[in-house]
Amino acid sequence: MTRPPAPACAGAAAPALLALTLAAASLPAHAGDAPAVAYPQGADVFQANCAVCHGAAGAGIPALAPPLVSYPARFAASAAGRRQLAMTVLYGLFGDIMVDGRHYDFRMPDFARLDDATLAAALNFVAFDLAHAPATVKPLAPEEIAAERAHPVDGAAVHEHRNGVAPPGP
Repeated sequence: MTRPPAPACAGAAAPALLALTLAAASLPAHAGDAPAVAYPQGADVFQANCAVCHGAAGAGIPALAPPLVSYPARFAASAAGRRQLAMTVLYGLFGDIMVDGRHYDFRMPDFARLDDATLAAALNFVAFDLAHAPATVKPLAPEEIAAERAHPVDGAAVHEHRNGVAPPGP
């Protein structure tokens, strides 16, 4: 399996982005500011692994990483989308993608080093806490991650599958 180059956020700017993200995350919150987190373990995993590129609240960072506040909820509602979410965290994603009408030439690293339950928790945090998937959508299960882990692919295949789930726009 060929690995894409290291993510853009892994360069010299990463410590500065991490510091900003951690500073923003440590600001005091007022009661009633935000609803309770449904997937706290997933929130911890997200903050430790994803927030440096996608932002502490998943709003994305322009010219670096797309926002995660809409499409993961749509993906979690279909079998092909759920498969895409699992493939993306397991094997990474690189290449031009369209999110909310904006292009990102993103290089997301793989997180296959994390176990299936941890990845499912992180995806559930993204889909339900950040992207607000409706209650009719079932949470992702560790078994879904395991099923994708059993059939390894590279980042190019992840990108190709994504184009089938969310065709590139104009």
